Amino acid sequence: QVRLVESGGGLVQAGGSLRLSCAASGLTFQSYVMGWFRQAPGKQRDFVAGISRNGANTYYPDSVKGRFTISRDNTKNMVYLQMNSLKPEDTAVYYCALDQHRSLVVASSEREYEYWGQGTQVTVSL
Repeated sequence: QVRLVESGGGLVQAGGSLRLSCAASGLTFQSYVMGWFRQAPGKQRDFVAGISRNGANTYYPDSVKGRFTISRDNTKNMVYLQMNSLKPEDTAVYYCALDQHRSLVVASSEREYEYWGQGTQVTVSL
């Protein structure tokens, strides 16, 4: 059974930093692309970062480029999202996800990801 568990969310002031973690189990983690998405209340779920199986390829939308960094540790079955210079508009529930059909090319559509965690809340205050 595939399981993804996020942690590290919380309340932070604008300009601050948070590091999210996602622990994976139940599959060969190092074979697949991993992604982070977020969903604010009343809005669609948006892609914020993705990483290939070996970490060589990463992809970010313009909204977070230069502020967020995705990384992974395949020895620990973990993927991370370092978030710096946080803004109130970054407030959302953050989800990690796994794309079981890709290993090198990062997809940005949530439809391409088969497995999801339960999410962790990030709140950025003024």
